Amino acid sequence: MKFWNRSLTVLSLSVMLVAAGCGSNAGTAGNAGGNNGSSAAPEAGADKPAAEILEIKTSFYPMYEFTRHVAGDLANVENLVPAGMEPHDWEPTPQDMAAISEADVLVYNGAGMEGWAEQVLDSAKGTGLKAIEASHGIEVMEGSGEHDHGHEHEHGEEAHEEGEHAHEEGEHAHEEGEHAHEGEEHEEHGHDHDHGGLDPHVWLSPALAIQEVRNIEKGLSEAAPEYKDTFKANADAYVAELEALDKEFTEALKDSKRKDFITQHAAFGYLAKQYGLTQVPIAGLSPDHEPSAAQMAEIVEFAKEHNVKTIFFETLVSSKVADTIASEIGAKSAVLNPIEGLTEEELAGGLDYIAVMRQNLDALKTALNE
Repeated sequence: MKFWNRSLTVLSLSVMLVAAGCGSNAGTAGNAGGNNGSSAAPEAGADKPAAEILEIKTSFYPMYEFTRHVAGDLANVENLVPAGMEPHDWEPTPQDMAAISEADVLVYNGAGMEGWAEQVLDSAKGTGLKAIEASHGIEVMEGSGEHDHGHEHEHGEEAHEEGEHAHEEGEHAHEEGEHAHEGEEHEEHGHDHDHGGLDPHVWLSPALAIQEVRNIEKGLSEAAPEYKDTFKANADAYVAELEALDKEFTEALKDSKRKDFITQHAAFGYLAKQYGLTQVPIAGLSPDHEPSAAQMAEIVEFAKEHNVKTIFFETLVSSKVADTIASEIGAKSAVLNPIEGLTEEELAGGLDYIAVMRQNLDALKTALNE
């Protein structure tokens, strides 16, 4: 790990302060910016020398949120995508690439979400950067195309037991304290917005978010093995919150009047599959896709046929398409947030992943019971 420069700086400052008769300790300053600012470690104590504070970069908001809960006060966590920016539109600058290379850890989702990841990791070879792919070992679905309208998401028999999350596809079992990492590495598919045909939005299923948190825990424990017990304790605490969230979704959605919902962006396939719903996307995986007149007509026909009263759009992109369809069928439009990034206003209001997921649950409960 690349701690020595920070260690020398803190040591020099400490000597100067002692010489001046000052009793305060030197602290580590967090970096400004990112989708949620940065999570700065507190002052280093005797049991936690500043030389061992990890410098972590995360690719976009969910990775930042999961990582900061696992890392706690043992890391400075900085997000790369600025608040309010659609991560599909973000590309690292040379300065970003240099900053990543100088970090100890990069946490990214994978599954094709970050088209720039392969290039960045190649450029960082030999720097000692630890890369953590949060979606590693998760069965990644093919993306829902704009012509499919979500019908490939069959109502499977999903088992939801408290404290257990069984994921039959690929036999990927998650158990507390154990980390199953099976299967091949997900390939990055270039700098396009369609993710190479894969659906990377695994974080929108709380059960799969748990697996991502566990992968991050494992990676940080490899980066700083002396703190693996702390990382596990932190992860356990956050996983308990995610398990409670998963139970809320299960209980709230199991008896819904309808099981299909129309959304502008095909981001909710994993959530739909987990809770026995069917996502009907207006567009494909790209949030800025403009559907053709024929596609719009097909969605309007589906909505009328199924008496749909809510068309979902998302934050960070225009609601124009959803509003047009809603107007055509006399429905309303509402937000279903893919949590790819939070706005400055949302952050200022104290929202986080779990809070926004609860907003999504409320929106789904309303739409599915109209």
